[in-house]
Amino acid sequence: MLHRTDGGAVAYAPVPELLDTSVAEFGDRTALSFFGRKWTYAQLGKLVDQVAAGLQAQGVRKGVKVGLCLPNTPYSVIFFFAIMKAGGTVVNFSPLYVERELRHQIRDSGTMIMVVPDLKLIHSRVAAVAQEAGLKTIVVCPMSGILPFPKGLLFNLFKRKEKAEFSLGDGLHLAYGALLRHGDRPQPVEVDVENDVAVLQYTGGTTGVPKGAMLTHANISANAEQVITHADCRRIGVKRVLGVLPLFHVFAMQTVMLIPICLGAEIILVPRFQLSDLLDRIEREKPTMFPGVPTIYAAINGVADIDKRDLKSLTLCISGGAPLPAEVRERFEDLTGCKLVEGYGLSETSPVVTANQPLGRVKDGSVGTALPQTVIEIRDLEDVRRIVPQGQKGEVCVRGPQVMKGYYNRPDDTASAFIDGALRTGDVGYLDEDGYLFLVDRIKDVILCGGYNVYPRVIEEALYLHPAVAEAVAIGVPDPYRGQAPKAFVTLRADSEATPGELMDFLTAQISKIEMPKAVEIRDSLPKSVVGKLSKKELVEEERQREQG
Repeated sequence: MLHRTDGGAVAYAPVPELLDTSVAEFGDRTALSFFGRKWTYAQLGKLVDQVAAGLQAQGVRKGVKVGLCLPNTPYSVIFFFAIMKAGGTVVNFSPLYVERELRHQIRDSGTMIMVVPDLKLIHSRVAAVAQEAGLKTIVVCPMSGILPFPKGLLFNLFKRKEKAEFSLGDGLHLAYGALLRHGDRPQPVEVDVENDVAVLQYTGGTTGVPKGAMLTHANISANAEQVITHADCRRIGVKRVLGVLPLFHVFAMQTVMLIPICLGAEIILVPRFQLSDLLDRIEREKPTMFPGVPTIYAAINGVADIDKRDLKSLTLCISGGAPLPAEVRERFEDLTGCKLVEGYGLSETSPVVTANQPLGRVKDGSVGTALPQTVIEIRDLEDVRRIVPQGQKGEVCVRGPQVMKGYYNRPDDTASAFIDGALRTGDVGYLDEDGYLFLVDRIKDVILCGGYNVYPRVIEEALYLHPAVAEAVAIGVPDPYRGQAPKAFVTLRADSEATPGELMDFLTAQISKIEMPKAVEIRDSLPKSVVGKLSKKELVEEERQREQG
């Protein structure tokens, strides 16, 4: 089955031009808000130009990779645009990476400069691997410099134990302020939008060694416009966006940063997710848009006094990163009166491929229809060269302006990622008669159970129907008779009780006998990725060690 959404041509541009356009049009509007301190678009644009000139003085030009290892702060936005304006390529690093992960990605990407905050927890790990990994410079950004008075002063006085220790005279470290002393404007850079790599976005590595997806200026700028058009963001009127999702993640890069900037909206940056703080911010700062992941929306739904909270400022919430259970969406919409729409994408697609439309029809269980100029093909799981009929399950493959150039320095991986020019997503799904995409599971997550394909998502969605279940994950575990068998792990709602036996009994009416897990294990918590997405790889490893031991 093949489905195409046209919707007219999608414009491409060098990514920094997205900001420049908004600076020219919305100069007096607030662009960034951080713990109450605000920057206008004009102020943001000036800082980006100054930092870009400073980076050029440090040798940044086409082909030079600059890493961002930052929590959500104004520095994240400033450097993102400044690196590209100087001609360089952004490499996103998680501030939670351990030394081994930092070392691999610095070497693999060829990152020469790393930008970090003056927080010991993050800086110390980068500094520990710098020489061995080949870093030339660590740019250190002072947290006190972006906090409002007197919070900045208090940070210096009372957070000394948390501040990084380094010497600016050691030939490795460079102060953020030093970058601002090289003029107000960088030298212009000629950008080939369809070929120059704007961002190296590393995949999560759940299926092997992390690889750098090469996202061009065209990929990223096109995807921002695709989402704005598809979701009708201008008509909805996005004014203030709450940015809890980390900007080093590609979903947040688009929905928290690039799309709001294209719309001239205010970005309320939050360094880390804390549920009570999040609810306080919504009540205090009145965001109109809030991108999140299903676990965040489920957590909000589960707050005991949530009915007493004022969340009515929200007009659009976007869920991504993991399947959104229908009951989570419905309860959140009932609580807030806000539309919660689910989208689908990958790091390799900048990232959005499909989305439900806030002003259009939403189908339960679907991740929506294709974005403008995007083609979705469902290909046979046994013979990927063959496109299957409508309604039949197969591998989801994608064509469109948002699809990556390839994997950095990995021609073999790049070649195997495409079939006849279409990106192979590794996801199993089908298209209905209206072009809505329904995902069934990841190909590598499919449980091969006695000759049958069992999809963990089916089990998980059935468990979510039980009123006591807060979170659910299913994986395949070794089984002497069937080869593999499903096993489920759940957490319970704070005010609920259930036993594994009760949950097993509940499932008998919800799923087929072949899909029944051999066990349901109740836990206090389940492992999650850095963006709050439920993670299976830790559970798979636990079961593997249990089997061996």
